[in-house]
Amino acid sequence: MMLGPNKSNPSERLQPGLASAIAVGLFILAVQSCAPQRPYRKPVPGVVAKPQPTPAPMPSPPTSLPDAEPSRSIPPDPKIREQDLKTNEKVRPSITTSKETPPSVAPPEILAPAKPPVADDSSLLAKIIPGTPPQRAASLRLSEEARKLIDSGEYAKALSRLERAIALDSTNAYGHFLLAKTQFGLRRYKDSLNFLEVAESRLGGEPFWLSEVYALEGENYRALGMAERAEESYAKALAINPDNRTAAEALSAKQSQTQPAQR
Repeated sequence: MMLGPNKSNPSERLQPGLASAIAVGLFILAVQSCAPQRPYRKPVPGVVAKPQPTPAPMPSPPTSLPDAEPSRSIPPDPKIREQDLKTNEKVRPSITTSKETPPSVAPPEILAPAKPPVADDSSLLAKIIPGTPPQRAASLRLSEEARKLIDSGEYAKALSRLERAIALDSTNAYGHFLLAKTQFGLRRYKDSLNFLEVAESRLGGEPFWLSEVYALEGENYRALGMAERAEESYAKALAINPDNRTAAEALSAKQSQTQPAQR
């Protein structure tokens, strides 16, 4: 009995395909198990999840550059000349050290200019201006007349006019000075010093007349034999007015007398 071709069981023919399908499925499951899983969040009822914005890429950090040295302002050196800049020559700035000798400075008496002489305002008539009280004006006129009489040596007449001038205006300091000058001409030296004391207290703001007061004071002290006090008064007169002739001539004569004695 002849048998036909051997027909295998259908289940046996499907076994190789099934095995391969199972292998592929296992591979896919293995791959999915290795991938990171998103955490499961229970959706809130009524709330729709918003799509998350895609984060912007982070900017790359700038390339670090070496720190630049801060600019320093260099003061110009006065010794750098224009031709040095053109020739690119290096000129060292002058640096003064403590060991260097400081420049010599002239003493104050050399730096200070010489004091100019005080202008002569001895004319008392120029002091009579519009608005001067009548009694004051009359007292100044009498004082001016007495000054001319003193210059001519008429002391008695000068004295009578000055007494009338002081009677009209007792604040007339020029009248008191001229009274002192009259008393000196009459050789009443102590009376002259008394009138000078009054005149000095009222002529502090007038350099010309204050210098005349000190010069006449020196003359009275010299006549009384008080040489040291006389020199002090002459020095005060010249300190105020270097052009005071009375004080300058008296000190010059004093120096000429002492020089031969020293030799």
